[in-house]
Amino acid sequence: MATSDPLERPVHGFLAGDGASIALRLAGALRLDPDFGLFAALEDERPETLEAMAEQLRQHGPALFMQPDAPPPIPGARVVSQAAGVQMVREQAPKRPPPAFAITPLTEADAAEMLALATLTRPGPFGSRTHELGTFVGVKEDGRLIAMAGERMRMPGLREVSGVCTLPDRRGRGYAAGLMNHVAEAMHARGETPFLHAYASNTGAIALYESLGYRIRREVLVTVLEPA
Repeated sequence: MATSDPLERPVHGFLAGDGASIALRLAGALRLDPDFGLFAALEDERPETLEAMAEQLRQHGPALFMQPDAPPPIPGARVVSQAAGVQMVREQAPKRPPPAFAITPLTEADAAEMLALATLTRPGPFGSRTHELGTFVGVKEDGRLIAMAGERMRMPGLREVSGVCTLPDRRGRGYAAGLMNHVAEAMHARGETPFLHAYASNTGAIALYESLGYRIRREVLVTVLEPA
């Protein structure tokens, strides 16, 4: 399962690398601390590794695999959901006008509102401490958080844009595009290449990302497992 390209298996690259301090490791089975998210990965497909992942599921609940293909059968586990996705990369930053709204850095004081917004809009796995994975910014209206975007997985020279969401009744105002561009420009300034993931069925979001300079790099499969 080894690969020289970290984007082939970004979840494993993150959990075994920069995210190791918040990863739960049991033999060759890795998963993120559930407070940060559901991501999991296997170092290999040996029986002892698969049994270790089964134990991870029993101890910590559902886990999400995001990789080119489905994970191997895990003893005592069942598939909750499986959906096609895409991985997108932004290697060049297109010139865009500055947003017509204020972008606010988000802090620990905003954590409850961030979790509430993500729970309502479901941009992807978002736990009580996901906001600690990187820098998040948002748009506020009368002190209320109405849109946000931020950072999740990271590997040397690479950083994932994630947590992009807007209150349903505030969509269509350019908040997602402005916030995503702000986050990606900060990554480019640090010498990092932004990447992201989206469900293949979310054609509207993919079109937005393409307008921001992202290109589809490859297809991925998103599989959620839980104890049977």
